[in-house]
Amino acid sequence: MKLLLISNSTMAGQPYLQYPLPNIKAFLGSGVKKVLFFPFAAVTFSYDEYEEKVQKKFAEIGIEVESIHHSKNFKKSINEAEAFVVGGGNTFRLLKVIQQNDLIETLRFRVLDGTPFVGWSAGSNVACPTICTTNDMPVTEPDSFSAFNLVRFQINPHYMDANPDGHAGETREERILEFLEMDPDVYVVGLREGCMIRIEDATISLIGDRTMRIFKKGKAPREVGTKDDLDFLFD
Repeated sequence: MKLLLISNSTMAGQPYLQYPLPNIKAFLGSGVKKVLFFPFAAVTFSYDEYEEKVQKKFAEIGIEVESIHHSKNFKKSINEAEAFVVGGGNTFRLLKVIQQNDLIETLRFRVLDGTPFVGWSAGSNVACPTICTTNDMPVTEPDSFSAFNLVRFQINPHYMDANPDGHAGETREERILEFLEMDPDVYVVGLREGCMIRIEDATISLIGDRTMRIFKKGKAPREVGTKDDLDFLFD
């Protein structure tokens, strides 16, 4: 498999997709000229607008973006795609549309067969077994929480260590620990903003200048960095 799972699309004070763009270019390589884009996480703006926004950035690295929503045959488009890009937004909306069009197994087979997959935010969540570690509000109801199951671990994108000042609700860590009470056999990766996970040739690595926080039922949460062995996430 070739996966690039990105926490967030935009860093504060930077243009859209600016920080991950060099990594996306390096990941896709010179062989990919066009990507099939999944805009289904968009809620307050149109799929056309989302496609245009992503195309504007990808044009900087010489890659054409074609949104799947234009296709008359979604499965055929997936089977013919050079690479997949799944944008962020609302994870529940994204998964619902994917499930309604019966795309889980078709795309999963292509990715397991080596077709590159890039996802950010909600797009990284749907690479996991489920979307249960998303931060999003369930604005719509998918058929189930089961997603592409491309990795064995769960990702919590945009992970932050503390609640904002004056907020007395649960921390992100507390919410993840609640999830692990219900699903104790899985690792959860708290992927901080500005970071991404790259999986290729049976190796997994963290990219970014921050550590990620690893959670597992019965173990103390721990920090891992770019130089640490992450093979345990394949277990």
